[in-house]
Amino acid sequence: MPRATARTKRPTPAQLGPLATRPTAAAPLLPQALIERLLAVAMERGGEFAEVYVERALTTAVVLEESRIKSAQTGLMQGVGVRVISGAKVGYAYSDDLDEPALMRAARTAALIAQGKGSEQSFKVSRTPSPSYYKVAMPLADVDVARKAELVLRADKAARAFDPRVKQVNGSYADNTKRIAVANTLGHYTEDTQDLCRIGIQVVAEGKNKERRTGMYGGGGRVSFSHFDAFTPEQVGREAARQAVATLGAAECQAGPQTVVLAPGWSGILLHEAVGHGLEADFIRKGTSLFTGKLGQKVASDLVTVIDDGTVANSRGSINVDDEGNAGERKVLIEKGVLKGYMYDSLNAKLMGQRTTGSGRRESFKSMPLPRMTNTYLAPGDHLPEDIVKEVKKGLYCATFGGGQVDITNGNFVFEVSEAYQIEDGKIGRPVKNAILIGVGPEALKNVSRVGCDPMPDPGMGTCGKDGQSVPVGVGLPTLRIDNMTVGGTKVS
Repeated sequence: MPRATARTKRPTPAQLGPLATRPTAAAPLLPQALIERLLAVAMERGGEFAEVYVERALTTAVVLEESRIKSAQTGLMQGVGVRVISGAKVGYAYSDDLDEPALMRAARTAALIAQGKGSEQSFKVSRTPSPSYYKVAMPLADVDVARKAELVLRADKAARAFDPRVKQVNGSYADNTKRIAVANTLGHYTEDTQDLCRIGIQVVAEGKNKERRTGMYGGGGRVSFSHFDAFTPEQVGREAARQAVATLGAAECQAGPQTVVLAPGWSGILLHEAVGHGLEADFIRKGTSLFTGKLGQKVASDLVTVIDDGTVANSRGSINVDDEGNAGERKVLIEKGVLKGYMYDSLNAKLMGQRTTGSGRRESFKSMPLPRMTNTYLAPGDHLPEDIVKEVKKGLYCATFGGGQVDITNGNFVFEVSEAYQIEDGKIGRPVKNAILIGVGPEALKNVSRVGCDPMPDPGMGTCGKDGQSVPVGVGLPTLRIDNMTVGGTKVS
């Protein structure tokens, strides 16, 4: 395949317009006076609350196929979203045209959607201090694209050298340096600069009889480019190749109830999907979550403590402030099996008589904020991971997860296990394929019988989708044993 490389020149200050200024406390993304005028216009139709969200993001995307860079692109996305709330009515409009007349039209549109009784007011905003959970010495946008492309080339080389059965390698690198500002009619004004990067490698290995297996690995976070000096692309390539090769010649997975042991780290995706979404306040308010009305009730084993924490240093899901300008928080959702709390954005908190937990997140200025997870993990227990496996006479060890589906109304979930092994007489044995975990979130948590003392975050590769919006998230889990889990497979016991 011929090499095709696309380049986009870095935007000039003239092209950036009002957002051209480097991010400093003395130079807001938009002039403060303009923001205050937008808030006043947004409230002309009598809303109870108005908010202006400003975003400027410089992005890089590199794609590798067949050991060559297929594309390497940089780009700019910028715009302003205006939200007006009146009771439960929400008006939202945005503009990627930063001229004042266009921004005023967006503010008036949002006001018309959520209109109440008309009023004329003026608003003043002042800077609200925010915490700092990630600092990047050099913005990722300032790192040369050639250095980023070199990462995936190195990963490709390492993956192909790992084993001659590796037949195909696809790679990608993506980053963005995003600066946001949020102001509202309560007088708050907050800014944040958010750097985020990730490398990802997919490997296809081929064994006997043309059998093919796939491995995927990668990671990153809100980190400097120097992160890849320690989390090297060679490690990423080799791990993706190892996963692909490891299950060549795997036996068919046996179906039926089994004791399941989850490996630490990325296995936390099961917790995120099967439990986390059901604890988001919009689903609770609408009564569509299985966890509605269960605060203070036992919903899991005594060994289970679930935490959503936006304050983890440099993690992919961390936030200094959410996309409503509220500080990120550490929230205990389930403590020793008892449901303790939900995740609230500002709107659902107001409608439910609660306070926001800094959980209002949006994909971009084109989207309204929703209550979302940040870094969701299971707190560690007291059991040694090797002892957890030794205690299992017969079961399934789940090393790596693939895709899955969850219905939050009843908690039913289905997850593909992309790398799995039989456990026989306390030892991890031969690999199996086509393993699927099937269950109900709370029921699975009630069947947790061992929690390891080896907490591990995922390497920084999670993206969560909801209502058409995607945001970066983190997950984590220690070694975990779940009894009586339904396992789907092609071999019936």
